[in-house]
Amino acid sequence: MKTIGLIGGMSWESTQTYYKLINEGVRDRLGGLHSAKIHMVSVDFHEIAEQQYSGRWDDMGVTLGDAAKTLEDSGADVVLICTNTMHKVYDAVQAAVNVPVLHIADATGDAIKPAGVKSVILLGTRYTMEMEFYKDRLAEKFGLTVLTPEKADRDEVHRIIYDELVQGKVLDASRDRLLEIIRSLQAQGGEGVIAGCTEIGLLVQQEQLDVPLFDTAVIHAHAAVEVSFQ
Repeated sequence: MKTIGLIGGMSWESTQTYYKLINEGVRDRLGGLHSAKIHMVSVDFHEIAEQQYSGRWDDMGVTLGDAAKTLEDSGADVVLICTNTMHKVYDAVQAAVNVPVLHIADATGDAIKPAGVKSVILLGTRYTMEMEFYKDRLAEKFGLTVLTPEKADRDEVHRIIYDELVQGKVLDASRDRLLEIIRSLQAQGGEGVIAGCTEIGLLVQQEQLDVPLFDTAVIHAHAAVEVSFQ
């Protein structure tokens, strides 16, 4: 079993989901008292969020690259960035280490393929929904058509993430609003939903939808378990 390195804290609300799911996945595979070999570097999300707001992506690439190097030096065989948005600096992180950094969009694309979905609704932070680093990867590598909400709805999804979910607030009214946004995009051809922020799965679950939900935190964690046994 390989050692999994997690770059967490963005936010810790979803990082704990990674930790739980990876350990459950190893226990299910090996049984008994087995658990995962995990090393973690957890950052202060306040500092990251301020850099996001001011567009200091190069600085964030250095910060996460240093975190990945710390994990590699500690013995991690694979590294995960436990957030979708920070894959904006994926190339800088991967360049900082010699071990593989498991891209969350690649794991998600691999999970979507068996479902036969061609047009997906992407919900996430404003950065994930509006920048090209995530949508283009899904389109180019997996042939997916990616739908995102109109601007007012993007702003609302972003607000729910930063003002509520990353602060541990899970509100019914916000769930209803996200489901309304999803339904409007289903009417435009959306055949599935990517929870493209690792906190969205705290608010919206599969049983509330009539199309497949691809929860990126769950998918990424499960992919880490698979890699750890390869």
